[in-house]
Amino acid sequence: MYDAVFLDPKDISDLPKQPGVYKFHNNNGDIIYVGKAKNLKNRVSSYFNKSSNHNRKTIRLVGEIDKIEIAIVNSEFDALLLENSLIKELQPKYNILLKDDKSFPYLCITNEPFPRIISTRKRIARNGTYFGPYASVRAMNNVLELIRKLYTIRTCKLNLSDQNIKAGKFKVCLEYHIGNCKGPCEGIQQHDNYQKDINQAAEILKGNLNVPKQHFKLNMQQAAEELDYENAQKYKEKLELLEKFHSKSLVVNPKITDIDVCTIISEEKSAFVNYLRVKNGSITVTKTIQLKKKLDESEQELLLLALIDLRKLYESGTEEVLTNIDIENLPEKFHFIKPQIGDKKKLVELSLKNSLFFKKEKLNQNESSKIKELRVLKQLQNDLRLKELPIKIECFDNSNMQGTNPTASMVHFKNGRPKKSEYRHYHVKTVVGPDDFASMTEIVGRRYKRLKDEKQEMPNLIVIDGGKGQLSSAVKALKKLNLYGKIPIIGIAKRLEEIYFPEDPYPVHISKKSESLKLLQRLRDEAHRFAITFHRQIRSKNSFKIDLEGINGIGDKTIDQLLTHFKSPKKIREASFENLRNVVGTSKAEIIIKAFKQKKED
Repeated sequence: MYDAVFLDPKDISDLPKQPGVYKFHNNNGDIIYVGKAKNLKNRVSSYFNKSSNHNRKTIRLVGEIDKIEIAIVNSEFDALLLENSLIKELQPKYNILLKDDKSFPYLCITNEPFPRIISTRKRIARNGTYFGPYASVRAMNNVLELIRKLYTIRTCKLNLSDQNIKAGKFKVCLEYHIGNCKGPCEGIQQHDNYQKDINQAAEILKGNLNVPKQHFKLNMQQAAEELDYENAQKYKEKLELLEKFHSKSLVVNPKITDIDVCTIISEEKSAFVNYLRVKNGSITVTKTIQLKKKLDESEQELLLLALIDLRKLYESGTEEVLTNIDIENLPEKFHFIKPQIGDKKKLVELSLKNSLFFKKEKLNQNESSKIKELRVLKQLQNDLRLKELPIKIECFDNSNMQGTNPTASMVHFKNGRPKKSEYRHYHVKTVVGPDDFASMTEIVGRRYKRLKDEKQEMPNLIVIDGGKGQLSSAVKALKKLNLYGKIPIIGIAKRLEEIYFPEDPYPVHISKKSESLKLLQRLRDEAHRFAITFHRQIRSKNSFKIDLEGINGIGDKTIDQLLTHFKSPKKIREASFENLRNVVGTSKAEIIIKAFKQKKED
């Protein structure tokens, strides 16, 4: 934990000259940027120094700062760790995106009398010992496949307690008969013998291949001396399997043992960081990530943030890090080296090759994605007989449940992709009761009246979620604005995926396999999702507002402040006293916490 202090931007002269983390809040109370500093006063002051050559994004950030929150820590390294965790937790608008490791695969040796080795994406410490995470499922499966070829470890989920085995509850299965298991379920294999295999497998998972290699080599020699050539051959084959696996990840110099390699290639808008983990002469981890720049961050800033994240993910504690850039003002606990010659230089070059390959693949993916987008849009243009390529498409949907809180949504796709900054929610204002047709007329009219009044660019295609009735209602709004015939408009009916055109009683059927129909379905489904989500929020907020209105000392202004800051009633209920206090003050936060507690008890 750390102590946080809040300051007005005018009071930056009061900042301490100590290491720490700073958070910039906007006037809504949202955290828009998190940064670290060796000297808080110097670093934060630099944002407000008019002589500094800030880029446009930094100038925009500074213009949004309403409040500064600082946390003093013991060292620059602690500040770096705290900054990393806060960025992952808060995902501020102006910070680069750092994701957590929840989706990465692990291998686990379970806590059971006869342990299993299983793959999982969840780490629950009490369930066993975890190894990884692995950069990909393929890499994890390669290790698991090797272990299963070398050792006879059970794959069943039976509860092999001494009591169950002695009671004869289980019978050996096919895995025993084909030689993949030695039958611990019937007591054919004893626990000590089974545990030796598990211990050997654990060494492989740790990256210590020398231990199992030595084991198989000694057993092979012993079997040969005893003229047991069949078993000697089996041990030889297992030894060769290990050698082959090891050779695929052998470093230039096997004497290089415990070391990290981290390199960066930077562009104008993004950077590519590769991380290699070298242990016992082998590369045990290789991972490349892309970081999108937000404030023209330096290569050093980006590399340090990524390195902290990757080392935490892959549980590295080594101090020595090889890299391709000069690191100034080194944080303690790191010893950065930019090698010029030799095997370490070759490792850096290998890491850079990974970064360059990843960058090339990303660019190729983007290029092929653009080609596909253009192909789909051309197909849609042909299927709907449009005069222009439908670069901009807008889709509308209504949502009301049992006639309450009528709302609507509009989603905007550009080049076949959602552009969420252009999405719009609507409260239906002029329609009483559950009248979807009148609601559609209202929202379509409101949308394009505004675009027309503000002289903004119109879409190339309008899509209405619904059949002839909904489409006719939208057309009515366009005619009133004198836009009918100037913007193509269609309706898509859910049941048979029929496409309706204005004033045409017969629908058009596009092939179910057509990419253009899939694009229209995506539009329709996204509009429906957006409308339903908004409607649920409105109902939830309304019911929550009624709950809060019953609390003495809490008025509409306070309720609106809470909903604006926390976005949902659920997040308000889950908020800590500190978070509530930051938004509405100490006395109101105490009232709200007390009321929530009382309601739970009731």
